[in-house]
Amino acid sequence: MADMVNRLAPGLSGQLSEHAERLVSERLASGALSPFACHDASAIRRDPCDRDRDTFLRPAFVRDAEKIVHLPAYNRLAGKTQVFSFRANDDLSRRGLHVQLVARVARDIGRALGLNLDLIEAIALGHDLGHTPFGHAGERFLNDVFHARTGRWFFHNVQSARVMDELSGRNVSLQTLDGALCHNGEFEQQVFETSGLAEFDTFERVVGSCWASGAETISHLRPMTLEGCVVRVSDIIAYVGKDRQDAICAGLCSEDTFDDGLGGAYNAWALSAFVADVVEHSVGRDRIEMSEEAFLEMRRAKRENYEKIYGAGEVNGDFSAEVASLFGELYEHELDALAAGDESAAIFAHHIVPLERRLAYYGRTYDWESDPDQTVVDFISSMTDDYFIATCEAAFPQVSGIFPHRGHFSDGVRA
Repeated sequence: MADMVNRLAPGLSGQLSEHAERLVSERLASGALSPFACHDASAIRRDPCDRDRDTFLRPAFVRDAEKIVHLPAYNRLAGKTQVFSFRANDDLSRRGLHVQLVARVARDIGRALGLNLDLIEAIALGHDLGHTPFGHAGERFLNDVFHARTGRWFFHNVQSARVMDELSGRNVSLQTLDGALCHNGEFEQQVFETSGLAEFDTFERVVGSCWASGAETISHLRPMTLEGCVVRVSDIIAYVGKDRQDAICAGLCSEDTFDDGLGGAYNAWALSAFVADVVEHSVGRDRIEMSEEAFLEMRRAKRENYEKIYGAGEVNGDFSAEVASLFGELYEHELDALAAGDESAAIFAHHIVPLERRLAYYGRTYDWESDPDQTVVDFISSMTDDYFIATCEAAFPQVSGIFPHRGHFSDGVRA
């Protein structure tokens, strides 16, 4: 929406300069990838087997995208809320929609830059597979108990890489795993340069450092491909305006709440303005970059979202102390079930046994016994919102009724 003006960033028009437009046009007309794109032939897998070899019908990163969308973890994204967890409103975003929006934004940028769109799609679709129920609140609650017990840190991007690499057995490429690991949109940057990562040994050391050091390591991660860099910036572009629309839809905010004056239309403005700005400053270059004006506006908008949406009392009030403490109680409950070896317990029947069965098909195993804390984290982070609630209500009957409930028929609305 080029005619829409953000009074706090008037220089962001959503249009390309003549020079950038010519470069993009020439790239699209040629049909060739940028010299800085990641080619399918460059895909690195743990097992370079014939089954996963690159073909004309199924190039390497198409295979990755298809592997991801057939994972149970991907299916469960539809049952994990993005920001608003206890609202009876089917129009509010869930994480399954979010990953598609990220893929859509990233493909728009990647097409203009001549990057590998299949790799972009695979990274975008897989980047949140390790996310907890209840969005970032759930991530924080699970991290608190995990860190208190083990000294390690839980971050959803690290778990996403684990889900694809270790818990699926699907031989996903290093480029896709790295893109998911490095996507974390909580650490925004103006310039994204690639890391030079080229082998699994280094990747494993980086993953280990993420578990051990948390944000200290994650805040310095850089993707190994420009495609990963594009997904990382697209993650923020995709949610910064969409979360505002959801907040207005949920009745938390109004069209007049935000300082830029755009209200819910900020989403359309952001999709146009930020995408154009990234393309303008990245086309023909070996890095992904935003202008200073765009970067500062993105940071400002994200900060305003934290103040008026994510940190708002109404949203945080959904998570009473009792709800938050259930993460710790459930964690201990699942540890006890593992120690007892009770195969009728949900952590066995719904997690370990199905996971072992799927892994066995690919000649892999799930070493759940050597690290019970990690196994519990694998289980809890895999839960949908509804499954978490059902598990708590079954395990702790005394907590029935503490979860907030807002019905579809309220405020005088009749069936």
